[in-house]
Formats: sequence, C-alpha cells, structure tokens
Amino acid sequence: MASSLKSLVNDDDRYQKSFQLFLERSSEHQCMRDFIHNKLPDILASIGDGKSHLNVIGVGSGAGEIDLEMLSELHKKHPGVTVDNEVVEPSRQQLYNYKVLVSQKPDLDYIKFNWNTMTASEFEEHWKAEKATKKVDFIHMIQMLYYVKDPEATVRFFQGLLGKNGKLLIILVSGKSGWGKLWRTYRAQLCQPDISQCVTTGDIKSFLDSKGVRYQSYELPSQMDITECFTEGDEKGELLLDFLTEVLDFSNTASPELRAGVLEMLRHPDCSVESNEKMLKPSPFVEEKRNTTT
Repeated sequence: MASSLKSLVNDDDRYQKSFQLFLERSSEHQCMRDFIHNKLPDILASIGDGKSHLNVIGVGSGAGEIDLEMLSELHKKHPGVTVDNEVVEPSRQQLYNYKVLVSQKPDLDYIKFNWNTMTASEFEEHWKAEKATKKVDFIHMIQMLYYVKDPEATVRFFQGLLGKNGKLLIILVSGKSGWGKLWRTYRAQLCQPDISQCVTTGDIKSFLDSKGVRYQSYELPSQMDITECFTEGDEKGELLLDFLTEVLDFSNTASPELRAGVLEMLRHPDCSVESNEKMLKPSPFVEEKRNTTT
C-alpha cells in the first residue's frame, strides 16, 4: 500500500530548512570533503585522455559547495584545461545560492557554467530534444537518486553520456546504515510511489552487478546528532524527523503508531548509539565510481 503521507520535497522551503539543519547536526559534508581531497584526485587523474577541454555534469548540485571543491581538484589534476560544467538543480533557491557562490570565488575563468533549473528527468528530456552528441568526462550525482522515478534508468542514461575514461560518481545512503534500516522497515509507510525515495547503495550495487558493470565503492562513515528528535514539540527535532523520514511535517501527519515506531527504531542500537548523553545516528555513505569503455 502506497504511503498517504506527503513527501518533504513538496515544500522546498521546509526541505531547505531541514537540509541545512541536517548539515549542522551531521558530519556528512566533512566526510565528503575527506573523500574529495584524498580519494577523488586519483580518480580524476585518469579522465580526459589528454584533452584540452573537459565536459562535466553535476546532477542535483544544490548550492554548489561540494561541486566547486570537486572542480578545484579536477583543475589541480588537469591544469590549463577548460571545463564546460552543466549544473542540474531543480531548486531555484539553491541554484541562486550556487551562482552567488561562484560570483564570490576567484580564478574560475576556466569554467563555463551552464545553469539548468531542472530535475534529472527534465534534463534527460532536454538533452535528447537537443540531440546533444558531446561525450562527458565526469558526472556526479550526490544524494539525488532518491528523487527520481526510476534510478536504474537514470543511471543508464547518464552512463551513456560518458566518453572514454569517463567517470560517474554516485553518492547514496549505505544500505547497511541506520538510515537504510529505517527505510527498509517502514518503506510502505514512508516511501512515495512517484519517486525512488528509499533507494540505497545496496539497490544500485545489485543493478550494476546484474549488468556486469565494473565499479569501485568507498565507505564514508559519518554521524548525525538526532537528540532533538526525541523532545516532543521541539521545532528542530521535528525538522530533523522530516529529513530522516523524507515526510513533510512528519510529527503532525504520521499516525501515533508510526511516529512511535520510527522513534523506537531510531533509538535501537542498529540505528544509533548514545554518546555523551546524545543520540548519534551513524550513517555511512558509499561512493561508486563506474567506468565505461565507450
């Protein structure tokens, strides 16, 4: 039975508030930065095949902080190379924030930014309508496959855009994480039928394995302080619960039984640990890098 609850993405303002609070309470961006500066450079070194111009697509780029750090590492590995960067982001506010960030950064003249206020599916339709034939050297899809109808089809489309030695980087919640266990337990109640909201790296790995696609995976352990979720009526706790469940106004729209069950699951040792009187929810992420021989 499909969930009768509304997805958090239906209210962009509340989503952005929940997301910003999540970033404040978690080490997600720090664990990504560790990966970007320590692992990603070696991956990026092999792309391009000696070309003087590289094509990059960021799908679900948000406000651009992580994008620009990846582009900086790309520039270090390929100095003197120009970059055509397609930014795909449906939130106008986030895209505006990205543009402001770019305007404040020096030394980005080597990058041409193409702004696409679109979902991944809309960008796919646009690309096909334009009959674009250029091949892409690096595509990144960071925490966005939850919001597409068919993640496998989305991955196939973007894989098809890769050129020789091109790389596709996917970041998702690990299927082994507390978040993954929460979603598996309450998939029917929480997940919306029109998006792949509860997808994890386990799902993507199964798909890649079934197609015989080569990939590398990296685990990035991160933690999130969920203490406020257990204080009834706490505004920040309710925003965090919205983000954890991906449900709009979860505390007030979920049944008492569902809310109690979710909170009990979050307290369970499979999902969280208590440290210094705070509940910390481990949420490791896995990066998958796919190769193409086209």
